[in-house]
Amino acid sequence: MKFNKHTLENGLRIITIPTKDSPAVTVLVMVEAGSKYETKDITGLSHFLEHMCFKGTTKRPKAIDISRELDSIGAQYNAFTSQEYTGYYAKSHPKHLDKTLDVISDMYLNPIFEEKEIEKEKGVIVEEIHMYEDMPHRHVQDVFTELLYGDQPAGWNIAGTVESVLSMTRDHFVDYRAKHYVASGTIVVVAGNFDEKETLEKIKKLFVFSQDKKFEKVPVVESQDAPRILIKEKKTDQTHLVIGVRAFDTHHKDIPTLRVLDAVLGGGMSARLFQKLRDEMGVGYYVRSNVDTSTDHGALFVSTGVDVKRVKEVVEAIITEFKKLRDEKVGEDELQKAKDCLTGNLYLDLESSDAIAGFYAMQDVMHEPIKTPDELSESLQKVTALDVQRVAREIFVNKGLNLALIGITEKEELEKALVL
Repeated sequence: MKFNKHTLENGLRIITIPTKDSPAVTVLVMVEAGSKYETKDITGLSHFLEHMCFKGTTKRPKAIDISRELDSIGAQYNAFTSQEYTGYYAKSHPKHLDKTLDVISDMYLNPIFEEKEIEKEKGVIVEEIHMYEDMPHRHVQDVFTELLYGDQPAGWNIAGTVESVLSMTRDHFVDYRAKHYVASGTIVVVAGNFDEKETLEKIKKLFVFSQDKKFEKVPVVESQDAPRILIKEKKTDQTHLVIGVRAFDTHHKDIPTLRVLDAVLGGGMSARLFQKLRDEMGVGYYVRSNVDTSTDHGALFVSTGVDVKRVKEVVEAIITEFKKLRDEKVGEDELQKAKDCLTGNLYLDLESSDAIAGFYAMQDVMHEPIKTPDELSESLQKVTALDVQRVAREIFVNKGLNLALIGITEKEELEKALVL
């Protein structure tokens, strides 16, 4: 899967991934601006700004003008905000690429931030915050993030708080956008069926920026010397929990090994955690493990929802699986299965033009050297059992344990169980 990257004089990065056999084409614009670029008084602004880019531009002054135009060509479109970046995309039939480029560039470069629309959208975002708080299996991830990083941008909710959202004014949007939505912080990606040379010229004409300086985020501070537990009490039929450890940032040399270790734990229904918690113990409908990496921090964690009476038992079982990876080498067959599972998922996840665009954009926005799927697969296949055990010994340490829960449970009992 070949790609080309161009960096213009103003710092704008353009990545093209032409795939002639694709029935679609995706335009994705990513910017290095997310919740970790915020201060406490404007927490949630990156996400709010993403919403406002759909609410009107100088060329398309109403939200309906944007949605009607994209709907009229059958496009699929959306946006997303994370701690480190915000993305805007639209996918359409290749014959509509010019229209897609025009609309996405207009949304990105020319939002008007009408005060009346800002006030109306506050209600939408407040309800979004409430919606996720009412989904404990989702909200427990936010509790875990808060536990890990505390009162700094990395520990704040991406959507902000009700109070911060309601206090935002038009000036907040204008000032924040001027600091971060600049050429040197922007990546334009086109993937699918398109003429590469023509599209590159169109992007250069559409994406015109002023030569502004990009403001950087404050580095994350990590500090922990003992296991930690954070419980948000809520009357639910299940207790939802996340248990995990601090790990590596996205640039660390052991990221391939960390991902293989994670696959041994939770890579499918035959992985250790599923076999232990669901098939053997009969607890937890969902059982999953994840690796989360950012430019200056990372974590590996396990999520599940279980009967209130079995929380301590489940925590002990997960800790036992951590210990096994630390104390015993993974067998060659199991190791190879984990690597092949990762490789298979990698390629299956790249079946569509929007997935391909995201694959390359995510690497570049995090300032990683861009690797093709084949190169990433090769790095995974090089991981050995000794590598996995070495990394397990580094991350599975008692002082690095963190347990977040939503539900009703006894903290003292859990403290006894949270020991490696």
